[in-house]
Amino acid sequence: MLQRGGVSGKPLGFGLFLLIVVGIAGTNSLAHFRHGRLFNGFLGKPSKTPGLQGSLETEDLWFEQRLDHFQPSNTQTWQQRYFVNEDYYRNDSTAPIFLMIGGEGEASKKWMHEGAWIHYAEHFSALCIQLEHRFYGKSHPTKDLSTSNLVYLTSEQALADLANFVAAMKVKYDLKDSQKWIAFGGSYPGSLAAWAREKYPHLIYGSISSSGPLLAEVDFKEYFDVVKASLASYKPDCVEAVTRSFGQVEILLKHMIGMANLDKTFKTCTPIKDSIHNDLDISNFFENLAGNFAGVVQYNKDNSPHATITIDDICDVMLNTTMGPPVTRLAAVNDLLLQQSNASCLDYKYDKMIADMKNISWDSETAQGARQWTYQTCNEFGFYQTSENKADTFGDRFGVDFFIRQCQDVYSSDMDARYLEQVVGQTNKHYGALKPETTNVLYIHGSIDPWHALGLIKPINAKTPTIYIEGTAHCANMYEPVKSDPPQLVEARNKILKYLANLLTEYDSELN
Repeated sequence: MLQRGGVSGKPLGFGLFLLIVVGIAGTNSLAHFRHGRLFNGFLGKPSKTPGLQGSLETEDLWFEQRLDHFQPSNTQTWQQRYFVNEDYYRNDSTAPIFLMIGGEGEASKKWMHEGAWIHYAEHFSALCIQLEHRFYGKSHPTKDLSTSNLVYLTSEQALADLANFVAAMKVKYDLKDSQKWIAFGGSYPGSLAAWAREKYPHLIYGSISSSGPLLAEVDFKEYFDVVKASLASYKPDCVEAVTRSFGQVEILLKHMIGMANLDKTFKTCTPIKDSIHNDLDISNFFENLAGNFAGVVQYNKDNSPHATITIDDICDVMLNTTMGPPVTRLAAVNDLLLQQSNASCLDYKYDKMIADMKNISWDSETAQGARQWTYQTCNEFGFYQTSENKADTFGDRFGVDFFIRQCQDVYSSDMDARYLEQVVGQTNKHYGALKPETTNVLYIHGSIDPWHALGLIKPINAKTPTIYIEGTAHCANMYEPVKSDPPQLVEARNKILKYLANLLTEYDSELN
């Protein structure tokens, strides 16, 4: 999300929700991967390798959007950014419109010329449009990110943005009612894609929902269960080595010499001895170390800019006994992630993290998505990736109370456990959680991706088709196809193409 240390909860993170370590060099205390979310959002760019199409220019376009769709008396408006690609558009009464939904980070123009959806657009002669999510990127509805302004940052407002935008684009481009709108989204936008079809079926004909969590959950303990299973899929001994390494960290924390050793090997920004009686600092330290594994697993071998270090890489380090005991190998993994983010040291100070997160300026580093997404987790989704079992791999240092405390310290003391349970319950009731009644939505997940634990991976009926891709991680199907893609991923993309073909050739609003 910056030099590692924490952002309120690591989505998601959905994320999402889904709420998501590595940082940018210097003394910043925010984590590059927290709460299941990378610094600039879940999805990032469509490929880790520069493509010929990715260098094409895309113009910033602006749409006048309502600030509050649910209070008619509020007439305030703002400018929302969007992009358009007409390269493949057939411009007739049957050509579809593909709508890429922006998420909890700046919308990338590269998606307008790369990514699997562009290949689908070429196949079906579709008009491609991407709408940036309110409060992210350059779409600034308010003068700053104060908590009083963030009340307008909700998934419901974002979906209403989409509906208002679609209606306006139909007029602007003289689109016919016979032209079908298909929504695409990955991670939190994957959830939005499904919900857009649910809430506005008269505008969104169908959706491709990739890695989207449907179940909001305060205590997302299943996240690290999948992380462990994914590490074990490489070698079961890897999980044992990680478990032992975290246990050895606990032992070293009991002695002054041990703490000094941790400072040296883990390159801490400040001495651990100064924080040993501060439970919040120590929780943040452990969550950062666990986040190293979570970030690698979530994007393992995806053709995305995030996937530079793999499960194979970190497990090979953890199983290399010539390097020393497990804790030394854990420090080596930490080094890999620090180097990847050009960070000089591991910053785990809780108060510094909170101070950074309380910065409400659009010019702050937290405004790249950390403050906004964390607010969404505190106000709608939860998605707190916890570990609170002392005997478990990652220990018991960052339970759900640790994340709820961050909500209270950053935004409002009212955001306590009762508040989180209430708002998360409302989210699940509003959208249907894992029992959607929506039609014309294809739900796609990868077995390596921890977020699949909150998603629909098996059909509940004939109208909720799913694709579950063994051995792939977060949003793998969305990235630009490459020759090294595993056969099951290639097959999944072919299935998506066939699904789209069925949607775009049928006349009924529901699939048979």
